[in-house]
Amino acid sequence: MSRSLPALLLLLVLAPAIAAEVDSDTGLIKAAGWETVRAHCGGCHSHALVTQQRADRQSWLDMIRWMQATQNLWQFPADVEAQILDYLAANYPPQADRRRAPIPASLMPRAAASN
Repeated sequence: MSRSLPALLLLLVLAPAIAAEVDSDTGLIKAAGWETVRAHCGGCHSHALVTQQRADRQSWLDMIRWMQATQNLWQFPADVEAQILDYLAANYPPQADRRRAPIPASLMPRAAASN
């Protein structure tokens, strides 16, 4: 029984990712709000840019505000914006292991000034 516990835990951790259906055209997870994200986010950039990102709700909102301020993204009605944020926060949340560790200083090239 103790040997099956790690396998069961792994299955429980991976189950949501396995169960999630992904749209073959966009790569977006098919969940409540995905079609709204497809319609509003894919007009300016690849949906892959969305699926590669991981953020909490506030950080997703900050990205939207940045795009509105600098990239001419249109203003969303409040209910549409809420649906987009709900979808993104639920399906593309932060993940601690998504980035590599910083390169140690000892492996970095010497600065041009020190040559």
